[in-house]
Amino acid sequence: MSDRNEADAARRPETVTPERLRAWGLPDPGDDKKARGDVVVVGGSRRTPGGVMLAGEAALRVGAGRLGVFAPGSIDAQLGAVLPEAAVYALPDDASDAFDDSARNTLARADAVLVGPGFDDADETRDTLLAIADARPRCLVLDAYALGVLPGIDRGLLPDALVLTPNRDELAILRDGEPGADLRDDLAPVVAEVAQRYRAVVTCYDVVAASDGATWRIHGGGPGLATSGSGDVLSGAIAGFAARGTGLAQAAVWGSWVHARAGDRLTERLGLGFLARELAAELPLALREVS
Repeated sequence: MSDRNEADAARRPETVTPERLRAWGLPDPGDDKKARGDVVVVGGSRRTPGGVMLAGEAALRVGAGRLGVFAPGSIDAQLGAVLPEAAVYALPDDASDAFDDSARNTLARADAVLVGPGFDDADETRDTLLAIADARPRCLVLDAYALGVLPGIDRGLLPDALVLTPNRDELAILRDGEPGADLRDDLAPVVAEVAQRYRAVVTCYDVVAASDGATWRIHGGGPGLATSGSGDVLSGAIAGFAARGTGLAQAAVWGSWVHARAGDRLTERLGLGFLARELAAELPLALREVS
């Protein structure tokens, strides 16, 4: 094999199979919920309150032990009623305000903090992300509007442990600073480029890339995954695996695989038209197939 062919083979994404996932395994769940990690989801708005619900449920469905949700005061009471498994906290009335000591401690102690699901204002998202970064979280997973504002934020303000979950438009923003770029059909090189640029693990559709150049490809899922709230389920699942202690790249691969497999399972039973809330409920069944 020529040097060029060897280099191309080295860059080719590894196909993720159940055998690969079994070889990695998952951390021992331990004897109580504290052993399975704490996840905090930050997001939501009056227009889109469901994002944090879907992400939070997904984190628990893949085995995270405890869930906290930070949401605007306009919806925090409602979230407490519909997501009884979570501890719910109100975000500051002004997004530029610092978190109080109790909130800072909650964010700093969490094993994974997910920011973005349900946010609908770029400026407020940016201010909230900066305030969260100031609390020094161990691990950040960014989704939705938190990805759109990321190019304007100093990477050095964020923790080393960073996972990005862009769709195609958000991937273009991360690479070029604006949406609408003509990305190639094979997203793997672009995902790898963005992973290196932000020193992060990046998952986009069927590709996961780490900043060291390692890439993986997940097959399956189908068109049914292109539904409102599906991305929130994916980012929540990744945060849940990260909180369990899988490591960032493995969290992204595990989360992307069970999300795709949940979509396949629902397509087999229902065809096109299943809901994101059904995806979240299907995650533990998809996970049981390999774990």
